[in-house]
Amino acid sequence: MRFIVRVVVNAFAIWVVTLMPALQVSVTPFAPGETLQLVLTLLLVAAIFAIINTVIGTVIKVLAFPLYILTLGLISLVINGFLLWFTAWITSFFGFGLDVGDFWWGVLAALIISIINWIFGIILRPRRED
Repeated sequence: MRFIVRVVVNAFAIWVVTLMPALQVSVTPFAPGETLQLVLTLLLVAAIFAIINTVIGTVIKVLAFPLYILTLGLISLVINGFLLWFTAWITSFFGFGLDVGDFWWGVLAALIISIINWIFGIILRPRRED
């Protein structure tokens, strides 16, 4: 259940980022490209992004731990941008999916996606009953 919520929140965050044309991030839906196909493409891209972030992101974060200390955590922005760019590269093989115009715009887009995920994480956090 948690994975599905994470995918839906990521899909929403990616959609918000695609609404900002200056970021040069877009989603190409599969044919015929109407609203349903766009939503399904966003969900598929978000699922791929969540899997990449969980598997590859965890390995990179463990290996880059000294860089986290050295840069006071700012390297996480570059790592998240790389994971978003890597997701775009993976989905490009399907003929539809995410398109990131430039790596550094991808870093900014990943920052916005992280902020949206953080906000939804606070809202959707289970309440503790004492």
